[in-house]
Amino acid sequence: MKTYLETADVNGMEQAATCIRDKLLIRVLFRLGCRISEALALTVGDIDMVANQVTIIHLKQRSRFLCPSCGARLSRSSSFCSKCGAKIDRAELLEQEHRKFRTLPIDAETLAILRNYVNRGGPVLKNGKKCLFGINRHRAWQIVRNCAQKAGLPHLINPDTGRSRGVSPHRLRDAFAVHAMKSDDSGDGLRLLQEHLGHASFDTTAKYRKVAGEEHRRWYDQLWQREQ
Repeated sequence: MKTYLETADVNGMEQAATCIRDKLLIRVLFRLGCRISEALALTVGDIDMVANQVTIIHLKQRSRFLCPSCGARLSRSSSFCSKCGAKIDRAELLEQEHRKFRTLPIDAETLAILRNYVNRGGPVLKNGKKCLFGINRHRAWQIVRNCAQKAGLPHLINPDTGRSRGVSPHRLRDAFAVHAMKSDDSGDGLRLLQEHLGHASFDTTAKYRKVAGEEHRRWYDQLWQREQ
């Protein structure tokens, strides 16, 4: 079994798609390496056909616990407020939506498919915006899973737990990251990948270097080259 999808596997999934929308969904998830929530939020206005780039909007809910007496920030398990000293029976929960933007380049072939899809009236009008796909998360998962099955792809092994898992939208994002690491695992390559994927932590990006294994392989080979 494999631990990640390769480019040929994703190409097989695209060929197994029965319509241009499904093919485009698979392609966008892989070629942009974006999250499924980001792909489904894409609108026609997010695509710059002239500059060959796509603006990705990532929404994330942040929860904060506050002291009901003075409004100071607390940890989830706080019994007393460190600022005013009040006993905390029940902290106030404040949820805020955090919005991040990043602009990603897109290859010419994918852009041509996008342009054709838009010109053929593929996007769906929702709340005054032309949504690229117009489907929910559950349907997106079905599309990816069904195309993987039609392409005859096996389940993947989680490199951290060793457990078997089916092909999902996030596995396409993983495939992009591993492909990028195989192409360039330098410090600059890793930094650009972190920026592209929108990772807040460098450690999250660095795990793909371990999966790709190229650096480890070169190090190991050099051990025996010295002996020779």
